Amino acid sequence: MIKHEKNNQEVNYLHIMMLFIFSAIFIWSLISPKDLFTWFLEALPVIIGLIVILATYNSFRLTNLVYVFILVHAIILLIGAHYTYAEMPFFNWLRDYLNLSRNYYDRLGHFAQGFVPAMISREILLRKSSLKRGKLLFFLIICICLAISASYELIEWVVAEATGSAADAFLGTQGDVWDTQWDMFFALLGAICSLLGLSRLHDSFLYRAML
Repeated sequence: MIKHEKNNQEVNYLHIMMLFIFSAIFIWSLISPKDLFTWFLEALPVIIGLIVILATYNSFRLTNLVYVFILVHAIILLIGAHYTYAEMPFFNWLRDYLNLSRNYYDRLGHFAQGFVPAMISREILLRKSSLKRGKLLFFLIICICLAISASYELIEWVVAEATGSAADAFLGTQGDVWDTQWDMFFALLGAICSLLGLSRLHDSFLYRAML
């Protein structure tokens, strides 16, 4: 009992530290972004995610592994919101140094769009459904991640239709007619890499969470 309470206290300290890091990055991202409207569009999923996490924190607490990846994903989104995905400075440097055709920061963002939701979906399905580890679970998680990616692309399309050129930075196609397909492919790749590379580690965190 004492050990369990100590573990909970350590978890709470970790979560407070993560919330502090998130708050610092969020404030930095909001200070003088390249375009405030684009910032709002890119940061909105982060804001919605934070509300959901806070609302469900006491009733359905995720493992620390998943919370860490959610934080990393939020940071990727907030950096993209601050600079826009087509103008992230480090990836501009990579583009110029490697003589690439575009800034590839948005590809990283869409890779994370599959990688992190795969872990979230896996945890929810294993804890809240009768699904067992195996091929069916793998397949359903991939489907969920692709559905999220496709939904995001549809949202981008609706916003672009509604706001016109004001959403150009939000779309971030950089002249690539296949940008939507590449975005979904990288989300798929992220989900597959997440499940293949982290499932065993995730299981260990799930096991410890149930002790």
